[in-house]
Amino acid sequence: MSNKNGMLFIVATPIGNLSDLSARAISTLKEVDLIAAEDTRHSRPLLQHHGIDQPLQAYHEHNEGTMAERLVERMQAGESIALISDAGTPLISDPGYSLVRRAREAGIPVSPIPGASALIAGLSVSGLPTDSFTFYGFMPRTSSKRRTVMAEFMDKTETAIFYESSHRILAALEDLQAVFPAERKVVVARELTKLHETIINSTVGDICEIIQENPYGQKGEFVVLLEGAPELKKSDALTVEQKRILTVLLKSCSVKTASELAAEITGSKKKLFYQEALRLVDL
Repeated sequence: MSNKNGMLFIVATPIGNLSDLSARAISTLKEVDLIAAEDTRHSRPLLQHHGIDQPLQAYHEHNEGTMAERLVERMQAGESIALISDAGTPLISDPGYSLVRRAREAGIPVSPIPGASALIAGLSVSGLPTDSFTFYGFMPRTSSKRRTVMAEFMDKTETAIFYESSHRILAALEDLQAVFPAERKVVVARELTKLHETIINSTVGDICEIIQENPYGQKGEFVVLLEGAPELKKSDALTVEQKRILTVLLKSCSVKTASELAAEITGSKKKLFYQEALRLVDL
C-alpha cells in the first residue's frame, strides 16, 4: 500500500472464529508493507487461511519500546504498517499503545479497522446493563491485590468487566464471593465464538460451584461481567468524606463505637455507617 507519509492501521482480528475477520481487514492486511503481530507463530495460520502473505514482524510487550521506534521510522520513510494482536482489537489489554502514541507524535495517520473485541462481545450477550460500564482489563495475580481492586468498584452502579485466565478464574471468582453480596448478578463468558463457547448467567454466591461442575469450566479465555450496585437515594449513601471519617475512626475504635461516633459527627444514619464498617472490616 503506497502512502507518501506512511500510515498505521490498527486491525482487529477474530477472537476465535476465523470467519470473523472483516473483508476490509483482509484487504488492508494484503496491501500493507508490513504486519506487526503480537505473536507471529499465532497469527500466521489466520493470515494463511485468508491468503495473506505480507512480511511479519514480532511486536510484543517485551520489545515494544525499541520496536515502536523502528516501526515509526519505517512509516516515516513511506511504508504502511498494520498492527494486530493475538486476538481481538489491539491495545485492549494487548500491546500497541507505545506505537500508536509515537506514530501520532510523528504526524503519521493512524486508522482503525474495527472488528472483534471480547469485552464488547461478552457485554452484548450478558443481559446486564450496557449503557454504562467500566473495563478493568486483567485482574492482578494475587488474591489480596484482586480484592483491593474489586473493592474499588463495590459501590459503583455501572457494569464491571474484566478478563481472566484459565489458571486464575476460580480464584478470582472466589475473591468476588469474598467482596460482593451473594445476590449480585455475574456473567462468565468463556471461549467466545469458539467451539466450546459458554455463557453462564448466575449470582456471585453460586458461580464458583457452577464453574467447578462444568467439565470445561476452568479452560479457555474468560470475560467476567458483574452487575453494578443498585442506585441509592442520596440519603441512603455515605459520601466520600463520611467514609474517610469512618475509616479513621476504625483504626482505634470498634465497629459499633466507630459507627456511633461517625453518625454523631456527620449527622448521618448510624445504620449506614455500621453497614459500611462491617464491609471495611471484612476486606
